[in-house]
Order: sequence, then structure tokens, then C-alpha cells
Amino acid sequence: MNLPRLEYPRPQFVRDEWLNLNGEWDYALDPGDSGVERGWGTEGFAPDGKITVPFCPECDRSGLRQRDFIAAIWYRREFTIPVEWAGRRIRLNFGAVDYECRVWVNGTPVGGHEGGSVSFGFDITAALRDGANEVVVLARDDVRSGLQPGGKQSATYQPRGAMYWRITGIWQTVWLEPVAEAYLGAVQVLPDLDGGSFTVLPEVLGPAAGLELGVKLLEDGEVVARWEGGAGTPALNLQLEDVRAWSPDDPFLYDLDFELLRGNETVDRVASYAGSRKVHIEGNRVLLNNKPIFLRLVLDQGFYPEGLWTAPTDADLKADIERSMAVGFNGARLHQKLFKERFHYWADRLGYLTWGEFPDWGMDFGKSRSVANQQREWAAVVRRDRNHPSIIAWTPYNETTHTGGDRHLAEHARAVMDTYELTRALDPTRPVNDCSGYIHVRTDIQSVHDYEQDPQVFAERYRSVDPEKPEAAYTRFPEISTPYAGEPYIVDEYGGTWWEERPEDGAGTDRAGSWGYGERPADKEDVYTRISALTGVLTGHSEMAGFCYTQLTDVEQERNGLYTYDRKAKFDVERLRRIFAGTGGTGSPAG
Repeated sequence: MNLPRLEYPRPQFVRDEWLNLNGEWDYALDPGDSGVERGWGTEGFAPDGKITVPFCPECDRSGLRQRDFIAAIWYRREFTIPVEWAGRRIRLNFGAVDYECRVWVNGTPVGGHEGGSVSFGFDITAALRDGANEVVVLARDDVRSGLQPGGKQSATYQPRGAMYWRITGIWQTVWLEPVAEAYLGAVQVLPDLDGGSFTVLPEVLGPAAGLELGVKLLEDGEVVARWEGGAGTPALNLQLEDVRAWSPDDPFLYDLDFELLRGNETVDRVASYAGSRKVHIEGNRVLLNNKPIFLRLVLDQGFYPEGLWTAPTDADLKADIERSMAVGFNGARLHQKLFKERFHYWADRLGYLTWGEFPDWGMDFGKSRSVANQQREWAAVVRRDRNHPSIIAWTPYNETTHTGGDRHLAEHARAVMDTYELTRALDPTRPVNDCSGYIHVRTDIQSVHDYEQDPQVFAERYRSVDPEKPEAAYTRFPEISTPYAGEPYIVDEYGGTWWEERPEDGAGTDRAGSWGYGERPADKEDVYTRISALTGVLTGHSEMAGFCYTQLTDVEQERNGLYTYDRKAKFDVERLRRIFAGTGGTGSPAG
């Protein structure tokens, strides 16, 4: 069978033995969300047809292109456990299911999960039988509830403005893998560039008594550090004689090998990798490996015409990074979506800096359950992705303003403060941009969104940014936002200049079906002039720490990308590279 997305989905925690469950599944839409009551999980359901997993029902690649709201959708397929897995525990893993799901195996409930972006899995051993087995998945989704984060999924039937088609159900790889009674559940790896070491925090699940853990760190296939000891150790150190730093110029990665042993028997083995790099803030500068770096970021929303949130192939993830680097960016804000682990893998390999962001839009700060849902899932995001060296900052919220009106400002402030502190507790090694662009509560980065199209007005607005005179700096919503205090200042959304080619017949473009910032430029020369002038304000500013241009590609009706939605270049790539890869505020090459 020609399965989609064949690559192993968890590149920093790889087991050799696994079974990909992507491909054709039975499906049934359940508009009344009554399938559980009718026994669909235990007694089965009459399918509406076939759907291709891991593509959501709203997209072309799934074979459905069902664009209306989907309250609930059911999935079913058969699988057979390989005979060589006999005697081991079997885990069923999901890359992501939006938003709430319940799972049955052979009519037995095996688990449930709430959260549309993060990975999860269940031990299904007790529900298995010899020969063919059946898995049934129910996914529920309600982007209009105010209780679930949804990112850029439109709460109206038709996409509008900066909101796009919705995502429901399974949208990342589903797979099986065997484990022993005791196995590695997760491993946190903390690089200490200055000390030339890695600290490793292993999590062993199941009965670990009598087990040993072996860890090897390899450089170009040669073991350069190792550790052996009891499997119950909470932390261990791998010391290097000479450390090779990870950076955009040299994205070097060490290989890691984890082995759980009972005597001479290997109980579990996991392959991983790590990069030795340091990111911190000094004054109003972001430092990478103890050197100032000017961040030249692009906004990347990670939508695809055929797959929406799911890239058709692994190569598409890599290609988007290469397109960004080709026009002069050294990284991206991964905007209002949790990007797949495979994307972070390619960013690690290519030396591409990213800000990890969460799709918080859709939540209501006035509803305590909504805040709890966001914080629980955000914690899982940080735990999943904190080992990736390419991620240099966290952004749990974006453009939070008067959600629910002024009456919810206190709830907003409390939620943001709690989320900031949660993030720092889970990962003290990276700065946190609490609420990108708008109301800051507690932040390590002063970020501002500004789509002013007049370069003179734009320049005048930021002329006053000076850490020595923080009170004069431009701030969005100054009456309710934490004032600028001299931290790194980054205009992390700007530009967004609307441009699409006119039809061949010369008729004007229909603005109602196309969207972007500002008036449509007269021609491409006007686009270059505008982008160059706006960017020059930021790269030429001695106190700026970076920028983020909107955006990498068009997305559906929003036509302000540097590439079209189907990834064709709209402008001269080399000319854009000269604009975006200019010098930073320090006067040195911008990273």
C-alpha cells in the first residue's frame, strides 16, 4: 500500500520497531454527536466512506473536502500485530487529533485525550486479540465554544480576514510500537555550552528495579561521552573534552543513544540527538552562544493548499525552511499552530531559528476551563519540543487584547502570568514572549505588531526606542500593557503588503476575495520599495533586536506572502534576500 507520511514521526525519540497506521480508514460523520449513545465505539458503525489519514476531513488530501463544521467524526481500521512483537506491551500513538478524542480497540475503551495539537498515546495490550484487531477513534471539535484553542481556524463557515478553513480529527501520523514492561517514556536533554556538557533527565515508566541505563553521546559516529548506572537516576551528566556548538552557521548535532538493560538484555533502546547551544538575554540583546544575534524572522503559518495543517510530504516541511532562508531570513515565528516534530527536526538540521508558538486563538479568558485547557496543553507543548536546539524562544499567546471586554482583563493578566511562570519552570533555558505583539503582562521580550505601510510614519514611531529611556518607546495598549523596561525590542509582525498578480485580461483584482495590509501597490517595483523601506527602519535601528516579516506564503484569501499559497515565488528571490539579509542594529551581519 502506498502510505502517506511514511517517515518516523518522532525524530528525537526513535524506536526501530514501529508500524505506520496511516492510509485508508473507514469514517462516519456524526453531526448530532450521538455515536457514543448509539454504541459506535463498542458495536461499530456504518461508514460513510473512506478517508486518508493523517489528513483532516476538511482538506483535499483526505479525499473528503468536507468544509462545514464537524461536531464529531468517527474513524475505524483493522491492524495486525507483527508476530515478532509477541510478549511485549503495545502502544498506540497519535501525532495529533483535533480536538477531543476517545479510542476503542476491539470494542474496549483504551483512553481519551483533550487538546488538538500535542502528541499522545495509550497502552492497548489488554484489549488486543490474536489475528486482526480493530481500532475506532472518535474526534469531537467545537471551535465556537470559547473553551478550546484553535489558532487560525475560522469560527464562521467561510474563512474571512486572517481566519482560514478549520481542522478536525486526525491530522498527524498514527502508529504502533512495542515496549517492555519498563521503558523510556521521555528524556530531557539540557545543554551547558559554557560547561561543555549535557545534563540528561530520563523518565523510566514501569517497574525499573534491577534495570541499568546506558547513555552514549556520539560525534560523527564516535563515542565522546558515556554514562552507565541505575535506571532510577533522576539526572546524569555527560562531560565533553571539546564541545562543538550548534549555530545557524554550523548546525552540528550530536547523536544520543539510550539503552535500558537487565543484565546483558536490552529492554528498551531509543535513538536521539542534541545540539549544544545557549540562548540568553543581556540588556536589550538576544545572545546565541554568548554572541549578539539579530533575528531576521518570517511569519510562517504552516498551512498547505492540499493538506491545510498537514504538509503533504516530509520534503514539503524542509522546502519551506529552504524557501525562507533563500530570501534572507534566519528563522521564523511559527504562528498560531504547533508545528510537527518533523519540522523542528529539519530546522535543527538546517540551522533555522524558531519561536515556538501555540494556537491560542479561540480561547476565552473569562472561562476558567478555557484557561485550564490552554495551560495544560501548553505544558505538553514545552515538554515535547524543549530538546530542539533550533527553538530559541516560547510564545504561549498572540495578540491578546480585550477578549470578553474589559471585565476579563484581570483574568487575562492572571492567566498570562501563570503561563509565563509555568513556561520558565518547565524550561528555564529560553526567553518567553508572553503575548506576542499586544498586551504584555510579564515578558522577556518586548514585541510589537505594526502593519503601518508608510515608511516615514513607521520610522517616526520607532525612533524613540531606547533602553536608556524606556518610557518613551512605542507600546501597544500602553494603558494596560506592562511598560517597556529595556528588554530586547522586536517588531515581530510588520509588512504584510498585499500583492497578487492581476488577471491576464487586465481587470482589477477583486479585493473582496483577496486580503492583505494597505492599498495594493501599483506594481512590483512599488512592493520592493515598500518592503525595503520598512525593513530598513528596523535593520538600521541601533536598539532593535530583530524583526518578523509577514509572511512567508499566501494563505487562502490572505495574499500578502512572499510566495504563493502553492509555494511559487512572487518576487525576485535574490532581490528579497538583499533586503532581508541586511545588517542588524549592531551594524554587524545579522546572524
